[in-house]
Amino acid sequence: MYILGLNAYHGDSAACIFQDGKLIAAIEEERIRRVKHWAGFPSESIKFCLQECGISIEEVDHISISRDPSANIYKKITHSVKNFVSFKSLKDRLANTKKVSSIKTELAKLFNVNQDDIKAEIHNIEHHRSHMASAFFASPFEESAVLSIDGFGDFTSTMIGTGKDINIEVLDSVIYPHSVGVFYTAFTQYLGFENYGDEYKVMGLSPYGNPTLIDKVKDVLILKDNGLFEINTKYFKHPKEGVQMSWEDGDPFIENIYSEYMEEIFGKARVKDEALTQYHKDLASSIQKVTEDLVFHILNHLQKRTGLKNICIAGGVAQNSVLNGKILEHTTFENLYIPPAGHDAGTAIGSALWLYNHMQRNKRIQPMYHSYFGSKFSDDEVEEYLKLHNIIYTKYSDKELNDKITDCLIDAGVVGWFQGRAEFGPRALGHRSILADPTRDDAKEMLNLKIKKREPFRPFAPSILKEFVSQYFETVDSVPFMEKVFQFKEEKRNNLKAVVHVDGSGRLHSVDSEVEPKYYKLIETFYKKTGVPILLNTSFNENEPIVNTPAQAYACFARTKMDMVAIGNILIER
Repeated sequence: MYILGLNAYHGDSAACIFQDGKLIAAIEEERIRRVKHWAGFPSESIKFCLQECGISIEEVDHISISRDPSANIYKKITHSVKNFVSFKSLKDRLANTKKVSSIKTELAKLFNVNQDDIKAEIHNIEHHRSHMASAFFASPFEESAVLSIDGFGDFTSTMIGTGKDINIEVLDSVIYPHSVGVFYTAFTQYLGFENYGDEYKVMGLSPYGNPTLIDKVKDVLILKDNGLFEINTKYFKHPKEGVQMSWEDGDPFIENIYSEYMEEIFGKARVKDEALTQYHKDLASSIQKVTEDLVFHILNHLQKRTGLKNICIAGGVAQNSVLNGKILEHTTFENLYIPPAGHDAGTAIGSALWLYNHMQRNKRIQPMYHSYFGSKFSDDEVEEYLKLHNIIYTKYSDKELNDKITDCLIDAGVVGWFQGRAEFGPRALGHRSILADPTRDDAKEMLNLKIKKREPFRPFAPSILKEFVSQYFETVDSVPFMEKVFQFKEEKRNNLKAVVHVDGSGRLHSVDSEVEPKYYKLIETFYKKTGVPILLNTSFNENEPIVNTPAQAYACFARTKMDMVAIGNILIER
């Protein structure tokens, strides 16, 4: 039985395919179309998934989509009438809803078949239930509390519940216009980071400030005694006016959400490229702290209400790795699972899992301990491309390759590392990575000069052999998806300035030899030569989506000052 799971007509469009409950392939449309956070119908992702299974669209049994136009329909109508929401906003929302309802029509056009030949049953799975399923059904827990928390999806921003075996029970939710995701996005825009998905920049900026504006920020986001929250609507445009959004075939767009009142209280908004002042840094720190306190508030109430010790979290807010690293310390939960794609792309997987486990009552297959479900290429395919373009290369054994690369890194080199299947989700986890020596004080500047050209306040991450986490970090945890930030031990910080953030923290990526043996062996080779079991790891891209093909990897190498690129066991040098 084949289930095709989709996140469509929204940012981070994606597709996945399951065969008898096993995830075969998953990819985000942005990787293929080369537009960050690509929004629309994930046609190329669907083609990829079907090719990976060797089937046609006519052979798919079920299609799940992580949107349900009928969800909260009466609340949508009541809110629109009560608040005189603009006609333009209502028209845009209706057009998007119609597209969600016409999946078979789109597929018939895409594959040039008759609509009647597509036998698959379409299942509209509510957005937050899809998020919850992407976390709980992929987790190793038999029973767990579950939290979905993001901007908005199907008129809801937050949903809490419990998962047990093949069931998820929804306990409560937060409905439009209240949203912590919108709270964080509004301040992201206010701070001059205007692109869709720029919230991580506020998180990265926050350690450079002090949370001196907490009292002012707390007026924007209000904690309630029932463990949930509301926003102070005076600070936002969307409750009454609606907000213009575009989810059409390309770069997603959301106009400024914050109101004039926010500028009255917090001062004039920062313009893009304007210098970041201490006030901006302090505001970022305060926003991050208030967000953390809110999530701890929700989780502690949820733990008390359910009595459960495990927690699964998904949704855009679950991408806040600084927050994630503090959850077990500041709540009464004991175990935490966050999937590799906690953002909206992950709802493609979640909608399929909700269908397979919760609705069809099938047994859960296996926990998700890796995210390698994307594109892959054989050495023969790589060599064919390189020969066609007269690119000089050398093919090495694993040991020879690891020695060559580590020697280059030790000698101040920067290396592209393109291996196996691409990661599904926003993080490069040793399959589509750029690597450097974390002990070099100048590594961060070197990377930004040679390749990244990004804001200097944004940190780079450490990939560390799993067995050494306790020697380097104050908190010992397995973090396969780079989803948590922890404090480095103080005595280790001076030698690892390239991956230690200004507050002494690092976004941990623990590498398990059983999960990713090839990347593990490379780091182990570096360790044997330097005594440091860590590599600086950042995504293989240059202000673009992470590279998806050998051609894109070589193009990134060619137009930057990268020293080497390894594609499989094939090495290209300058």
